[in-house]
Amino acid sequence: METIYNLKELTKKLHYPVATIGMFDGVHLGHKKIIDTIRHYALEKKGESVVITFDRHPKNITENRPPSFLTSLQHRLTLFKRLGVDLAVVLTFDQKLAQMTAEDFIHEILVCWLGAKCIVLGFNCHFGKGRRGNITLVRKLADKYGFEVYECPPVLYRGHVISSTAIREAILKGALEKAEGMLGRPVSIMGTVVKKSGRGKTLGYPTANLNLHHEVRPPRGVYGTRVRWGGQDYLALTNIGLRPTFAREPFASEDETLEIEVHILDFQESLYGKDMEVQFLFKIRDEMSFKTVDELKTQIERDKEVLLKKTFITKPIEG
Repeated sequence: METIYNLKELTKKLHYPVATIGMFDGVHLGHKKIIDTIRHYALEKKGESVVITFDRHPKNITENRPPSFLTSLQHRLTLFKRLGVDLAVVLTFDQKLAQMTAEDFIHEILVCWLGAKCIVLGFNCHFGKGRRGNITLVRKLADKYGFEVYECPPVLYRGHVISSTAIREAILKGALEKAEGMLGRPVSIMGTVVKKSGRGKTLGYPTANLNLHHEVRPPRGVYGTRVRWGGQDYLALTNIGLRPTFAREPFASEDETLEIEVHILDFQESLYGKDMEVQFLFKIRDEMSFKTVDELKTQIERDKEVLLKKTFITKPIEG
């Protein structure tokens, strides 16, 4: 998949661009339906599937909301590539773009710049100033600009429309099975591996500590997880918590002190500074405080046994 971050970076004329627009936060089953549709029409016309997305959520600008995502930009791009998208266009969402009318967005970006021959939108897609752009407006301008238009209906899970909001609520509550059902894949987080105290390595259980870049994560606890690295899957124990065994004093703010520590089984490479995706398979236990380091190490061994036994029975690693 090719990714461009500036409209000037598109230097070649595309044959038959089939485009969609959206944040695609979570890249859930509803989003997958849209992406499958643009890929279908692109293949049919021997053209290119194009996803136009944004570097931040528009509400961060239009409503001055703090950032909070199911998937950060890098995570979304990874998932787009996994779904077979040909071209991802990342637009900088600033005040200038926020003030662009939907008509101008269609004319300047989709028609004049991209040369879109087909536009596919989700049933609830809105874009442009005041969110006035929608499937009705795109259809109205189709004859004028000479492109085809298709609308994707909602995708349901247990009788309810799948949405990023519903998935976010499920993850925050720890309802991993429900969230997985709406995502069509395991719940996952992606973050940059950062340096911490190195205590895990000293204990004999080195961990990759993640900066999630505002991604939503499951509640505190120890989870059986899977990490894909270098084209290979590895089992891992992931702890989301406050490390109470080593805390010297009570924490004033969980958000500032909570850490995500990933102990990857049978793995020796250094990951500092690199982005890593962690897929959640199941919760093993709540976070616990131990009186001694030996008690902690004994519990980690028990956690590993649960991980290996349960994944062998129900969650085989893909080759």
